[in-house]
Amino acid sequence: MFLRHHPLMSYHGVPSWPPTWVWIGGEEKRTRGEVGILKKVIPSKLKTANRVYVYVDHEGSSYIGCLLFDDPVFCRHITQVLESCLNRSIAEIGGLDLTYTL
Repeated sequence: MFLRHHPLMSYHGVPSWPPTWVWIGGEEKRTRGEVGILKKVIPSKLKTANRVYVYVDHEGSSYIGCLLFDDPVFCRHITQVLESCLNRSIAEIGGLDLTYTL
């Protein structure tokens, strides 16, 4: 089961992957989908954390996205997975095999 299709990669039935990208620097461009290189992962500081913020660079611009989860335990696990994937492409990360989490 790829990360991009994992049933726990969702919030209230809405898939979280790929995140919606919000431009934060560089040449202002709209982008969407599995684009960019993962540069930073910031878990939520809330006690019942159910989100993680991801930062990517893509074609000379920087973007932030937010992944939301119904399951905070799965959110913590995905945060660790993503932290081990810095400097990898978002498309490559979307193809990670997470069958072991089912």
